[in-house]
Amino acid sequence: MINVITPFDYFPILIQSMVAFGFVAITMTLTHFIGGKRKKIHSIRKEENFECGIEIKGNARFPFSIQYFLIAILFVLFDVEIIFFYPWAINFKEFGWNGFLEMLLFLGFLLFGFFYIIKKKALDWD
Repeated sequence: MINVITPFDYFPILIQSMVAFGFVAITMTLTHFIGGKRKKIHSIRKEENFECGIEIKGNARFPFSIQYFLIAILFVLFDVEIIFFYPWAINFKEFGWNGFLEMLLFLGFLLFGFFYIIKKKALDWD
């Protein structure tokens, strides 16, 4: 027997959507009327940057070596790739030779990328 979908079958979805949108509309309206109004006062002290209670000393925009960011990004990249070894090691027997060959291919790509960044001297400090 074939189930025929009628427009009435979508009625519960319509009701749920109306309840969700109604909740959002009512909540936004109530918070607008019930919530307190704040005055917009601007002052030099109020618009000053605040960093963990430490007083501001000098300009924060001094030259910074891109090497720090490059090392951090490469660490995250290779760290995330290494995470894929854990599920493979846990299910090593279930994957069989096919899984072993796929992991060798993955390891080949990983090592290719690692040797590429070594060749480009991305990890060498000046």
